[in-house]
Amino acid sequence: MRKLVYYVASTLDGFIAAPDGSADFFPLEEDVRAYLAATWPQTFPTFTHARFGIDRPQGRFDAVVMGRATYDPALKIGVTSPYAHLRQYVFSRSLAPADHPDVEIVDGDPVAFVRELKQRDGEDIWLCGGGQLAGQLLPEVDELVLKVNPFVVGSGVPLAAREFDPRRFRLLETRPFDSGVVVLRYLAG
Repeated sequence: MRKLVYYVASTLDGFIAAPDGSADFFPLEEDVRAYLAATWPQTFPTFTHARFGIDRPQGRFDAVVMGRATYDPALKIGVTSPYAHLRQYVFSRSLAPADHPDVEIVDGDPVAFVRELKQRDGEDIWLCGGGQLAGQLLPEVDELVLKVNPFVVGSGVPLAAREFDPRRFRLLETRPFDSGVVVLRYLAG
């Protein structure tokens, strides 16, 4: 069965974006960028591949799921298919599918949809964000990959917005960088 992998940048205090949803305060340090391009190339938007030397973004994913707020920054710069190399699913009750032909707009229950998606043939599924969607899908997350940045920001979009309900993850891998970023991989359970 396919796995749902929540792969996201975070601050030390557990925020994935500023209160306005922006994430431009996360620097992409050269040591981290090189590692991510080699290890997680599919998580770079398609339009950035040439700039980062990514020829064919091969890896473990063939699909990406994201919330409307995660999709919006691409739309603001005129990109309607940010991850064209993957099957793209955007959860939204307000976007018209006809206006976004390169992504599948899903207006139903995210948990039911992801459970069904995990049953289909294919590679793993990347949960790109954001905090509201991650909060709903946390029980379905099989692996959590955090790019923890050495910042404390105080407020913003949380890693997983949800009611108090502790979920335990088992540490699988730690990769520190000179820039202070640490990539942590966890398995559910």
